[in-house]
Amino acid sequence: MDERGSDSKIRQNHPGLSGANGHAIRLTIPAKPEYIALGRLALTGIAGLNGHAISPEVLGDLKLALTEACTNSVRHAYADGEGVVEIVYELHEDRLVVEVRDRGEGFDTPAAPAARDDPPEGGLGIAIIRALSDELDLGEGSDGGLRLRFVKRLA
Repeated sequence: MDERGSDSKIRQNHPGLSGANGHAIRLTIPAKPEYIALGRLALTGIAGLNGHAISPEVLGDLKLALTEACTNSVRHAYADGEGVVEIVYELHEDRLVVEVRDRGEGFDTPAAPAARDDPPEGGLGIAIIRALSDELDLGEGSDGGLRLRFVKRLA
């Protein structure tokens, strides 16, 4: 715990962990809505590493996709409200990979939403992430819970 009573952890692993010339940074936050902003701030900083020029529009899309992924974990993973969300950022020369993991119960992946005049509250996060990223992979984490990984090509 840090001096503010937070269990947030940042670990940075440099070249080699995520492949040739890649950098991976891991952020672990409490599964609470107020901590999602930390993930967005980290993404903003990471996007500018090594002189990568990511347009404000693309960065905005990435931050929205990350927010949706983290919100899914916060809302659905832990019935008792206690747990953590782990975010792994991998910055490569040609792409940014973001993986969001939890150890909770997960949720059913929705099929493509049906056309409706009054869309339901919630339930569109996966569709939003899919629309904003170049690749999306959902699956069970190695230690249970959900693993959501999205990729945005930079070149």
